Amino acid sequence: MNHQWLDAVKWNEDGLVPVIAQDAADGTVLMFAWMNPEALRLTAETGYAVYWSRSRQKLWRKGEESGHQQVVRDIRIDCDNDVLLLKIEQKGGIACHTGRRSCFFQRLDNGAWQTVEPVLKDPSEIYGKG
Repeated sequence: MNHQWLDAVKWNEDGLVPVIAQDAADGTVLMFAWMNPEALRLTAETGYAVYWSRSRQKLWRKGEESGHQQVVRDIRIDCDNDVLLLKIEQKGGIACHTGRRSCFFQRLDNGAWQTVEPVLKDPSEIYGKG
């Protein structure tokens, strides 16, 4: 497969590009992450979301521990070529490591962050860590 399309991406100074993962069915923004060129190439080739973990400094195959893989339906790039949008099907219905559907489960309400989305599955059940 020709990888010239990767050259069109405007990678930041760390060689990364921000990525938004959105539910392909209803448009809900599920999470935000980063990709390096290898992660984007693997995502395009396999059809499953692969990100770059800045904290672990390694590729992060979404769902490798939790089983909550993201099947990629569409990969888009913004008008400046510096942000990616993945339209995905979230396996297990949980994108967040907290056990919620979306990582964006807190809303600013009267000057304080309020949790507005329920935990669907206890993280200790997902990851086996107590």
